Amino acid sequence: MKMSEVMEITQATCVAGHHLEDVEVTHAFASDLMSDVLAMSGPGTLLITGLTTPQIIRTAQMLDLPAILVVRGKQVPSEVIELARATGVIVLATRDIMYVASGKLYAHGLTG
Repeated sequence: MKMSEVMEITQATCVAGHHLEDVEVTHAFASDLMSDVLAMSGPGTLLITGLTTPQIIRTAQMLDLPAILVVRGKQVPSEVIELARATGVIVLATRDIMYVASGKLYAHGLTG
């Protein structure tokens, strides 16, 4: 699924990143525990989380995750946005809660 589709489905805004038509994710993983993300995710995964700390970007970097969807209408701090831009990680933000965002994406074919 293209990141532009993720953005449309979840009514998200792009906080960091560009060329959303060129970036695809093959599946998603939703968690606020980065230890779970490290244990159960891999390249091509969209990380869905409510965390807005630099650790989400560092985790995405380590696992080669192309993008993060921040849920619950959280504001992403400028230091995290700058880190995302520097590392090339796309960050989207939606007002949806994690359950709703995950359900919408699953209903449109993005599996876990």
